[in-house]
Amino acid sequence: MFRIRLQPSGLGYGADQAEDLLSAAAAAGIRVPAACRNGVCEICEARLLKGRALNTRNQHSIAVGEPLMMCRTRPLADLELEIPAVMASGNYQPRQYQAKVIDVRSISHDVYRVALQLPRRRDVAFHAGQYLSVILPGADPCYFSIASSPSAEQIELHIQASPDWVSAQKVIDALTSGQDVTVELPHGKACLASMPDKPLLLVAAGTGFAQMKSLVDYLRETRYQKSVKLFWGVRKHEDMYLRSLAQQWQEEWAPFSFLPVVGDDEDNDWGGHHDQLVRAVLASGFDWQDVEVHASGSPTMVYTLMDALVEAGLPEQAFFSDVLEYAPRS
Repeated sequence: MFRIRLQPSGLGYGADQAEDLLSAAAAAGIRVPAACRNGVCEICEARLLKGRALNTRNQHSIAVGEPLMMCRTRPLADLELEIPAVMASGNYQPRQYQAKVIDVRSISHDVYRVALQLPRRRDVAFHAGQYLSVILPGADPCYFSIASSPSAEQIELHIQASPDWVSAQKVIDALTSGQDVTVELPHGKACLASMPDKPLLLVAAGTGFAQMKSLVDYLRETRYQKSVKLFWGVRKHEDMYLRSLAQQWQEEWAPFSFLPVVGDDEDNDWGGHHDQLVRAVLASGFDWQDVEVHASGSPTMVYTLMDALVEAGLPEQAFFSDVLEYAPRS
């Protein structure tokens, strides 16, 4: 497996000698503009900056500095390519789409699993871990993590909605009305645009699991081999609405381990639950100088976790959460 690095985005992915660079990028969830896939349209053109590569059309080696078509090129060594058309994490511009509601299904006492189909799905780009907004007439946008990988045909959401949660219930009512809904995506910079170079620690509270599902689906598709550990914290056992799925990942995917953290305090104190989750993460045994952390949950949980991990030795730049963007500390 050779390492391919794209500039100026800095994105990287793996490709073996038997597959073309375009297919390997797609398998890694990296969106490279392409049309014909046979080297004619030249949309997937890049320039070789370092390494050795083979033109599969004429079986000739490609010299450093020469242009190449990624659909017609296989690696012979680690490569560095220049392709300005590939976007880095968070650089896709949000756009609005009319989404067809395929399914709305209750999967717990207060969580719904939603499947949306977007028109021309191949033209809709996002990175694993990003989120979207549902836009209803006369209401503020409602934001939800995308729970599916960038390669999935449908967009999956996990929406927590109880009768007394007015805004979320309005979204569920709209989704079950039989009408199309307006969504805007992608949003968020705390995502994976390519395979990370370090082991991963994923920490979710409640429906923050949706973002982690997108990351795990993507990592499994891209054949990620480093350690991935997921902590999922909830107040009560029944709040862990897809526990069986997380356990299935652990059984089927060797790098992955799942550690549920359930509060079940008498008064379900949210602050105490956060502390319990943070203590479990700190006891995980990671080398805090060699790990990347992604966290999804309330601002209180995220900042409590970040402060504890930074104090334990985690570099602050190795901690990723959308909370840092939409709820920055003053």
